[in-house]
Amino acid sequence: MTVAYVNQNYLEFETDDRFDIILMIMCDFCALSPAQRMTMLEKFQALLAPGGSVLLDVYSLNAFDQREEAFSYEEDLLNGFWSPEKYYGFLTTFKYEDVGVLLDKYTIVEAKQTRTVYNWLQYFSPESLQSEFENAGFTRQEFYGNVAGAPFAESASEFAIVGKRR
Repeated sequence: MTVAYVNQNYLEFETDDRFDIILMIMCDFCALSPAQRMTMLEKFQALLAPGGSVLLDVYSLNAFDQREEAFSYEEDLLNGFWSPEKYYGFLTTFKYEDVGVLLDKYTIVEAKQTRTVYNWLQYFSPESLQSEFENAGFTRQEFYGNVAGAPFAESASEFAIVGKRR
């Protein structure tokens, strides 16, 4: 078996190669807009060999229900994740109930600069994710508790899907 690892912007990735499986893990699919998700699923269709599969994981609506709108402030927020220099981090969380989307807005204040990072996350039900896969032409979807194949649990904060190329 040959494994090909590609490190580049997946929304822009092009190749003549075809793959038996494509992995998109760490709930990365959740950070994409609806249009980007459709582009990604169409790209998966084009990149998969006949009978190939895509495996990805997402945050569930159960995880969304556990999140609350909030504001916090901390010196070196997230244990220095944002900079090796001393900084102050502000996190504001906005919850959009009607669409199952959460925004974590990080404002990082350093001595020489201030920057803001917007982290949008879509949360899914199995039905909403299945609908996106079916709209992109995937013929079969199977749900799991994680990308390692654990049994699916309705109460989990994340779940995985395997979709088969049409």
